Amino acid sequence: MITITEASIENIAIIQEIANITWPITYGEILTAAQLEYMLDLIYSDEALTKQIQNKEQLFYLISDADGIIGFIGIEHNYKNEAVTKIHKIYLLPETQGKGFGKIVFDEIEKMALENHSKELLLNVNRFNTALNFYKKLGFEIKETVDIEIGNGYLMEDYVMGKRI
Repeated sequence: MITITEASIENIAIIQEIANITWPITYGEILTAAQLEYMLDLIYSDEALTKQIQNKEQLFYLISDADGIIGFIGIEHNYKNEAVTKIHKIYLLPETQGKGFGKIVFDEIEKMALENHSKELLLNVNRFNTALNFYKKLGFEIKETVDIEIGNGYLMEDYVMGKRI
């Protein structure tokens, strides 16, 4: 059994801790150590997370099981003023993967999206991320290929994936 609760500024340290655990495992063979460090600082600094949470640029939620917090998500309803919920972040601790939690979390995101009148879920995934197969299994389809400049000469080489709900 898992629970999903809205995160606040007081939860920034746990979000950062989970990102610092999951990112090297998720992206360690895809990105250089320098790019990994740059992106973690860019996306998960105190300042960046505070701004996103305070301005409700993304709604952050903590994912917990009986043992404690096991992950987090960052989503945005009404993405680009459309009936779309964008999943910006979804990370679960490595020891929880393969236990069905990811599917449960996506089901909950879908419920939240429908409650907010969304007709589609969107996410970006690195083109070399093994999660790509998981997303396809959930019904997501590749909509486009994008290269996003993030500064310091780095690119995010992503697929944009979508799923009608």
